[in-house]
Amino acid sequence: MHAPLVVLGGGPGGYAAAFLAADLGMDVTIVEKDPRLGGTCLLRGCIPSKALLHVGRVVAEAREMEEWGVRFGSPTVDIDAVRSRKEKVIAALTGGLGQLARRRNVNVVQGQARFTASNTLEVALDAGGSETLSFDHCILASGSRPARIPAFDIGSPRVMDSTGALELADIPESLLVIGGGYIGLEMGTVYAELGSRVSVVELTDGLLPGADRDLVKPLHKRLTNLFEAIRLQTKVVRLEDRGEGIEVFFDGPEGETSQVFSRVLVAVGRRPNSDGIGLENTGVVIDGKGFVAVDAQQRTADPSILAIGDVCGEPMLAHRASHQGKVAVEALHGEPALFEPRAIPAVVFTDPEIAWAGLTEHEAAATGREVEISRYPWAASGRAHALGRTDGLTKMLVDPETDTVLGVGIVGPGAGELIAEAALAIEMGCSARDLSETIHPHPTLGETVAFSAENYFGVATEIYRPRADAASR
Repeated sequence: MHAPLVVLGGGPGGYAAAFLAADLGMDVTIVEKDPRLGGTCLLRGCIPSKALLHVGRVVAEAREMEEWGVRFGSPTVDIDAVRSRKEKVIAALTGGLGQLARRRNVNVVQGQARFTASNTLEVALDAGGSETLSFDHCILASGSRPARIPAFDIGSPRVMDSTGALELADIPESLLVIGGGYIGLEMGTVYAELGSRVSVVELTDGLLPGADRDLVKPLHKRLTNLFEAIRLQTKVVRLEDRGEGIEVFFDGPEGETSQVFSRVLVAVGRRPNSDGIGLENTGVVIDGKGFVAVDAQQRTADPSILAIGDVCGEPMLAHRASHQGKVAVEALHGEPALFEPRAIPAVVFTDPEIAWAGLTEHEAAATGREVEISRYPWAASGRAHALGRTDGLTKMLVDPETDTVLGVGIVGPGAGELIAEAALAIEMGCSARDLSETIHPHPTLGETVAFSAENYFGVATEIYRPRADAASR
C-alpha cells in the first residue's frame, strides 16, 4: 500500500496534522497503535485527569462553602460511577475524532508501525498479520510515555505510573507520590480530594522545579493543608512490597526513614517515543535525550520525515504538538510556515492553578535580560474576595525600555483560562499600556491582568504602589 502522506500517531499533534492535510486536499493516512484516536492526551492524560480534577474541585468547593454557612456533609464517592463518567467523556471525544476522520476521508490504519527505510513502514496490524506501507512523506507524531526508574519496578500493582493512577482501581487509604512536578501534584490532588491520605516526595528544594517561585508559594501553602506530608530535598532509596502496602525508604534532611503506603505513584517525568520504531533505518537524527532533531518547519535530517510534538523536544504540551502539526503540513503544502512562537502557555491544573506564558523571571536572570516586574495580588481583587480565593497573584514581566510585555504568570483559580489573553498579548508584541487601556469586565479575575499592567505604571486603582517615574510614562 502506498500513501502520499502518512502521520504516525493519532494524538493531538497527529490528528491536527492529518485533518489539516485533508482539508488542503492531500491524501493522508494515520497509523495509530491504539484502537481509538486521541493519543496519550485524550486517552491517558490531559482529558481524563482534568475530568477527575473537576470532581476534586467540586468536593473542595462544597467543603469551602462551610465558611458561608452552607454545609453539605461529607461526600460519598462511588468510585465505579466516577470511573464510568470519566470513560464516557473519553468515549465522546474519541468518537467525535473518528467521525471527523471519516468525513475528511482520512484513512486510519490500526497497528504498531516500524520504519524499515526512509520511505517505508512495516505495520503489525491489530487484526493480525502485517502490512507494508510506503509513503512520500511521513509526519512522526509518536508522542511520549511516563519515564521509568528501574529501581522502582518491583513488579507490584501497588506501584503505579500516571496511566495506572488514572484507571482509578480504588481509593487507597494512603498514597505516596514520587515527584513534585505537575503530573504528580495534579494526581495527588485528585486522590486527596477523593479521600486518600497523600504524601509527596521531591528530590529538589521546591515543588514544581523550574516554575516561578512567586507562583508556587500559594500552591505549596494550600497543598500543605490538603496533603498529609510534603517531603522536599528527599530521595527515595528503594521500595519493598509488604503485601498490604509498599514500604518506602527515604534519605532526606531527617536522615534515613521509612513508611508504608497503600499505593505509590511514580511521576518523574516523561520520555519521547523515539526508540523501538526503527528510526535507525532512516536518516533521522536523535539527540542524547532521545528527542528527534527538527528545524523550524519540523523537518528532520531525513528529507522524507518530519516530526512534531513530544518526540521532538520540550515543552511536552498538546497545544504545542497541534501547532507544530499544522506548521509541518503547511510546509509540505509549499507555504512559508515556521514554528517560531513568542509564547507557549503552560498550565498546571492544581488548585490553585498555575499558568505562565513568555519569559519567566528565572529565564530573565539566567540570560541577563533586564526586565521590570509588576506583581498584582488578588487580595486587591473584588471577584477574588467574592470567591474566597485571595491567595492568587498576577505577575507581569515588562521591557523597561519599550514597555513591551515579555511574560506573564498567574496563580489562582481559572489561571489556565486567564493566561490566553497574556499569550495573545505577547504574541502580538503588546505593550503594558495596551493591556491597561483595554477595558476588562468588572468584577472578574481577568481584570487582574489589566491591573498588573497598571501597577507597572504605578497607577493601579486598588493598590497604592507609585513609581518615581510614573508621570513620564
